[in-house]
Amino acid sequence: MFVTGMMWLTYRVNQAHAIGEGYGAHTINEPSPRDEALPSWHLSILPLLTVLVVNYIGNNVFPWDPDSLAPIVAMKLPLTATALKNVISIWSLIIAVACGIVVSIALGFNRISKGGISRAISLGAVGSLLAVMNVASEVGYGNVIAALPGFNTIAHSVMNMNWGDGPLASMAVTINIICGITGSASGGVSIALDLFSKFWLDWAQTVNMSPEILGRFASIASGGFDTGPHNGAIITLLAVCGLTHKQSYPDIFAMTVLKILMVGVALGFVAIFGFA
Repeated sequence: MFVTGMMWLTYRVNQAHAIGEGYGAHTINEPSPRDEALPSWHLSILPLLTVLVVNYIGNNVFPWDPDSLAPIVAMKLPLTATALKNVISIWSLIIAVACGIVVSIALGFNRISKGGISRAISLGAVGSLLAVMNVASEVGYGNVIAALPGFNTIAHSVMNMNWGDGPLASMAVTINIICGITGSASGGVSIALDLFSKFWLDWAQTVNMSPEILGRFASIASGGFDTGPHNGAIITLLAVCGLTHKQSYPDIFAMTVLKILMVGVALGFVAIFGFA
């Protein structure tokens, strides 16, 4: 993916140079130039490393109390997690990002003007609404589609694909279709696994394929048709960059095609070498 992606980007950069295309005037969300010296990259990378380290500790080292969610589970509220394992990754990431923010403030405290912290928090909160609403609306739209009778007809016909000895082809096509409908990799793969994971797992057990292969392959397959024009991340990206679909989506689509091809490569690799 990296090699083919860089080949395409290099080709497009050379094309832009040939016609004299520059950076452009779409700088609506970029900060104004500053003359003061910025911190070295050695210090600037510390907040990022903090996020990675704290997230790893939260997921793999910290002993979470398994009864933490017991009071909430007992309330039987809708849309709440029923087990601690379902939220550990989310909790760890939130704590890690908060720690990264604290480290960033500590490192740059002397450079922050009066009221700068509250202003940055306000701008961040407002800016996050676009991403949150885009992703939430797309995942909600996908769940509505998944509840329709026509969707079940299409999904079950795709599941009956029998290419090779295992469920990988069925999984790849089904997950790509659902991710394309929802415009979200995480939303699409969640819906697909909620509906069909037991079917695929039973199929894998009949051919002696390990569940780990299924999990890895589901992650790979989700990165295909998810980046349609209605993808929440793409809409957010273009809004932040001040660009339109007409200007940018052809190149986004080209990179997406490369991702889809990688799913086929992975599928063929597993089929040829018979990994289980």
